Order: sequence, then structure tokens, then C-alpha cells
Amino acid sequence: MADFRTLDHLKDIAGKRVLVRVDLNVPMKEGAVTDATRIERIAPTITELSDRRAKVILLAHFGRPKGEPATEFSLKPVANAMEAILDRRIYFAADCVGEAAREAVEEMNDGDILLLENTRFHTGEEKNDADFARTLAENGDIYVNDAFSAAHRAHASTEGLAHLLPAYAGRTMQAELEALERGLGQPKRPVLAIVGGAKVSTKIDLLLNLVKKVDGLVIGGGMANTFLAARGTKVGKSLCEHDLAETAKQIMIDAATAGCALILPADAVVAKKFEAGAESEVVDISAVPEDAMILDVGPKSVEAVNEWLDRADTVVWNGPLGAFEIEPFDKATMAAALHAAQRTREGLLVSVAGGGDTVAALNQTGVADDFTYVSTAGGAFLEWMEGKTLPGVAALSK
Repeated sequence: MADFRTLDHLKDIAGKRVLVRVDLNVPMKEGAVTDATRIERIAPTITELSDRRAKVILLAHFGRPKGEPATEFSLKPVANAMEAILDRRIYFAADCVGEAAREAVEEMNDGDILLLENTRFHTGEEKNDADFARTLAENGDIYVNDAFSAAHRAHASTEGLAHLLPAYAGRTMQAELEALERGLGQPKRPVLAIVGGAKVSTKIDLLLNLVKKVDGLVIGGGMANTFLAARGTKVGKSLCEHDLAETAKQIMIDAATAGCALILPADAVVAKKFEAGAESEVVDISAVPEDAMILDVGPKSVEAVNEWLDRADTVVWNGPLGAFEIEPFDKATMAAALHAAQRTREGLLVSVAGGGDTVAALNQTGVADDFTYVSTAGGAFLEWMEGKTLPGVAALSK
């Protein structure tokens, strides 16, 4: 992981123009923010810089406007939501470059906070165009990246700017990088990884990387069915990528070679219909009926996961163990999450989790705040778990 500079390395910033890349890609409905988690996450960086009398200039994208202005992708409504959360005036500029941005920056007083319009209104953003990055840089003296969730993208505001101005990690970026370092960079061992989700095809790189880095790997969700089928277990009508049997076998071979224990379901909760309240039963994994689907792992499997959690010093979690969004197929994920949370509260486990479904499952269980760190980063978190270099992080290297 990059040896990066943080806000602690920033001295005498009163009156300095600080360009801060933040994540404001928040869910909206009828012009209102419906989940302000990402705004709450960046608040510490913004308020710290403002309190230190810097001129805080926020850069962000919103949605996919395809390189041209579009009213439905304007950040102006987000500025209103930010004011309520930060309890501070948030000024807004109708563009992130050009005269509108320049004039808005020139009018700033020390400590002011200015949000510039969607960077993706310009094609140069996603192309990481050097000229566009230089135009962005004209409005700043210092660059701070507080958007780990966009760090896997080499865009002008996430990577290009970091080479043009003195670059630092914001508090959210710092917390994320430090947590990830504890998770896989230099973890306390043994390390357990829990990986779930629907398909192996979306997580091949992840699994190939993890088997070389962790001591135990739990595979759950629909993707476990592909591994079960690859070793000859019949999975009925369950979601299964039979065409990836050889890939699954190779991952199992790599795990054995690396000394990584692969933990697959020993039993399963099966049903003939995938719907809330569907009639279900627990069966041994070798006795899945031909006309049924595996929709969750069973109690023996949960017991095996919890035994590994008891043994582990670190757990990295991405993906639910079953179809957690529908009862009663949420039980295994919730049981394992509760156990991991308890171990973390007792100071016996470092727990790092991330990914949309994982965050939703932890929130649903009510234990997200008990984990050591829960990443809302999505794609960036997944690419970090895959062992890939994140351009936005590499650009912050000292």
C-alpha cells in the first residue's frame, strides 16, 4: 500500500485553495438525498479544512451524464443536503472549470466551502485528459483525495490532479487505507476471508488473490454452488455456473497449494420457490432435491464459519452467505455477522467488510457499527481485495 501523506502533513493552510475530491454519488429521489451516508463520511475532512481557514473547494461526480451537462445529474440538490448535515453554508458553482468556477473561487473567504458542478459534465474527466486536469488545478493550491470509492478509476479529478498539486489523503481516505492495511496488507493472523454473492464469474480475480493471502476462505451465496458442482455435488435447480467448473477446480487446487483452507457449505436451506416465506427445509449438502434451490447455508455451515471466526484474528468480508434480502434465507448471514461483531466488540477480532450487499446485510443485522471498519466503496473495495493497484491511491504516494 502506498506511503501516503495525510492532513497531518498539511501546515499553514489558512487562505489556501484546497481542491477536495469527495464522493457525492448519493441516492436521490424527487430531488432529495435518500441516504446521506457518503456525505456523513466526508464531513470530518471538510469541517477540519474549513476550521483551519482553508478555502475548501469540492470536486465530485454524480451519475453517468456522458460528458455533457444534464439537469438530472446536477450536484446542486446535494449541496442543500450537505448544508443540513454539516450545519454550514455550502456555496455552489454552475461548472467545475471555466469562468463560473473561477469567479466562485475568487469570491471565497477563508473557511468557505464551495461545491463545483459535476466533473462528469466534461468528457475530459473520465478520459483523464491532461488539459482538463490542468484546468481543474488552476483553481487550487493543494489537492486532497477523500474519495476511496472512486480511487480505482484513473480520472482527471481522482488521479490526474494528484500529479499537478501537492497531494494528500483526506480523513475518510486515510481511515479506509489504514483499515485495509489491517485487513490484508499487514494483518494479524490467522486471516479469514468470507466471500459470497451470486456468481463466481464476477469474483474470479478476487478468489485467485485471496487464496494466496488468507488462511481460510469461506465461500457462500450462489457462487458456492459452482464449487459444489465442480467437485461432483448435485445442486438441484440452484443458481450455478457449470461452465466455470474448471475455474472452480483450479481455485481449489491453488488454495490447497497455498495452504488456504477452503470452507464450503456442509448443509443448506433449500426451497422450491424463491420468494418470501417460501416453504423450506435444511438438508445435508449431499442431499439437495433435484427440484429445489439452495438459498442459504444451514446451521452446520454457520457453525463451521463461527468456529473459524473464533480461530481468526482478522476477517475480511465481501458478500452474503445466502439470499439475505428475503426471509427466511437471511439467517446464516445474520448469525455469522452477529458472531463476528461480538468477537470484534470483545477486542478479539479485526473485522473489515465492504461491498453493497455486505453493507446492507450488516445494517439489516444491526451490527455495522460494531465492525472494525465497513467500507462503502463498492468497486474500489473489490479491486483492492483482488490485489489490484488503485490509481487514485497510487497517485497519493509520497
